[in-house]
Amino acid sequence: MGKSSSNDELTIRNQFDRICKLALKGEAADYYRHITYLQKHEVLFSELSEKELDSIFTVDRYKVENKCFRVLGYDIEVKDTLLAEAIQSLSESKQKVVLLSYFMDMSDAEIARAMNLVRSTVHEHRRRSLELMKEMMEEYQNEQEK
Repeated sequence: MGKSSSNDELTIRNQFDRICKLALKGEAADYYRHITYLQKHEVLFSELSEKELDSIFTVDRYKVENKCFRVLGYDIEVKDTLLAEAIQSLSESKQKVVLLSYFMDMSDAEIARAMNLVRSTVHEHRRRSLELMKEMMEEYQNEQEK
């Protein structure tokens, strides 16, 4: 009887050993399969070229940085600070003409109707506004270069 109990213990020990080895082998296979999947589907940032990195980044834009103009019931948002300052330096009627023309894609005739002006006046406001804005922005650019 002593011998059979010793054989039973050895058998149980061998069975347990085999089950543990199978479980570890299965876990190792799962781990290698997972690593292979990651290598095929994921790329480390350190492995990307400069060009690839530049193509995937994003810049957060906040409303605080943008200037909002209200013209004839439209809220027009200008994202460029220098452009917003140039527009703001214009008279109110010229601001409206520039904003409606370039940000709302309205024609001179549509703007003239909306503002109760003659079409040629709208055209002249826009032309003069662009000249003034160009001068202001060039001045700013020259100051920055100094």
